[in-house]
Amino acid sequence: MKIVLSIITVNFNGLDDTCALIDTIPQTDGVEVIVVDNGSHTDEATILQQRYPWITVVRSSVNLGFAGGNNLGIKASHGKYIFFINNDTLLEVRGERCEVRGLPVFQPLIDRMESNPSIGVVCPKLRFSWDNHPIQYAGYTPLSSITLRNQPIGFGEDDHGQYNTPHPTPYAHGAAMMVKRDAIEKAGLMPECYFLYYEELDWSVRIRQANYDIWYDPACTIYHKESRTTGQNSPLRTYYITRNRFLFARRNVEAPKRYLTLSYLLLLVTPRDLLKNIFKHQTKQAKAVVKGVADFIKGRRGQLVVNSE
Repeated sequence: MKIVLSIITVNFNGLDDTCALIDTIPQTDGVEVIVVDNGSHTDEATILQQRYPWITVVRSSVNLGFAGGNNLGIKASHGKYIFFINNDTLLEVRGERCEVRGLPVFQPLIDRMESNPSIGVVCPKLRFSWDNHPIQYAGYTPLSSITLRNQPIGFGEDDHGQYNTPHPTPYAHGAAMMVKRDAIEKAGLMPECYFLYYEELDWSVRIRQANYDIWYDPACTIYHKESRTTGQNSPLRTYYITRNRFLFARRNVEAPKRYLTLSYLLLLVTPRDLLKNIFKHQTKQAKAVVKGVADFIKGRRGQLVVNSE
């Protein structure tokens, strides 16, 4: 049977979340599901394979990070289109499932992809899984030229259909994105130098440089628990957000503007974040900010931080 769509999710000590996601994915002809067990402390790969014999499980003995785990999945996949989805997401919440005119759940994204050969990535609407499911993502605004600040469109708003019009967007959201295999072959695999956070922004830049467009299409909705692996306000998250925004600037901002951006991050953003955590008596967070900057300057990847959490 020809595989049209490969669904890839990365599992790191997240068995319950991963099972909850798989339970909401319909078994459909032409679709394969690949779970990458990314260095979990116990062998969750065997449990997943036994519980869901119809999926493919790839086991890594070490944590390769978000990009590294997904890249393992890409190498094991066969689909023309690849859908990357966080394991802390759901396709259905309280009976709300993405169904469009009886089509399979991912068909609207495939249709959007096939509507124009220049489209290389399509992202669905993201809503949080709690309360009234407020919007997390309906596309991104562009990054500002010096500060590299931007916003997810619709973030925190109740969904009244105000973002139900598909449109191009400069960046994909790593929690749920469908990517054309041809685009990956031209742009390269997901950049592994980030380990966690910012890799989808960098990849979006690479994909657009390969002359592909990125689209948001709300015909499909994914529900996100968010940051179940790293924690929404953990030192681990703070470390990688701090380190990787410097790394993103170095890789993607051309000189001489790059030096302005790095100076802004070092002289304004870093002291602000450091003082904020000190005033809140969040010592571990403050140390994570310092370590993130120091490891960027020293060129360290910082994987030991992940292994120690």
